[in-house]
Amino acid sequence: MKYLFRIYQWCIAAPILLVATILTALVTIIGTYLDSEWWGYYPARLWSRMWCWLLFVKVEVRNRHLINKDTSYVFVANHQGAFDIFSIYGYLSHPFKWMMRKGLANFPLVGTACQRAGHIMVDTHSTEGLKKTMADAERKLSRGMSLVVFPEGRRTSTGKMAPFKPGAYKLAVEFNLPVVPITIDGSYQVMPRTTFNVTPGKIVLTLHEPILPSPTGHDITRLMAESRQAIASSLASEKSCDEAQ
Repeated sequence: MKYLFRIYQWCIAAPILLVATILTALVTIIGTYLDSEWWGYYPARLWSRMWCWLLFVKVEVRNRHLINKDTSYVFVANHQGAFDIFSIYGYLSHPFKWMMRKGLANFPLVGTACQRAGHIMVDTHSTEGLKKTMADAERKLSRGMSLVVFPEGRRTSTGKMAPFKPGAYKLAVEFNLPVVPITIDGSYQVMPRTTFNVTPGKIVLTLHEPILPSPTGHDITRLMAESRQAIASSLASEKSCDEAQ
């Protein structure tokens, strides 16, 4: 069965998804000239769901009732694998912008589509680049948009969470926005960063209670610790790690 699925993945699903990716990028690039918010979100949302449907990856979202569709949030999630993007984009059901590595802008068509959609390209290679990244993020947040960030920066190589970086939290502090931790569980088993082969399975997105700013604002150290603890609380690998200790 495994070998039959590999044939299906590379000979049937992959060509369909390649065409879908090109078409989605083109539709996004053209559509954002008419309405950058709608065309910058919904075509890619459908594209993300296609990846899950065609590769037999089921996504379950828990506690969706905890977030308000009319509120801006900074969503922070652990980063297990490539399907983190498809599961959040396809199933979070709350319009947002990604904070993504600037290098992704160099991908033909896809990079242009991401820029046209208004996603924030993170440049950490220079002080000026970092300032531009933060200014871009501030503009998006000031217009009532939400952000999704992987505070680890890169996908895990081991299945365990790496240390969190403070960038996204600084924005939450500056704009006094609620932070919503999201636990992604199952994506590492579906497709870790060490392979391009997909293993059909289930990914669970657990939304946690928004961490609201106090009357005096967020304390960034506490904010980072609380969000990491919330994410770990629904992550099987982190729980087993704690029990072993």
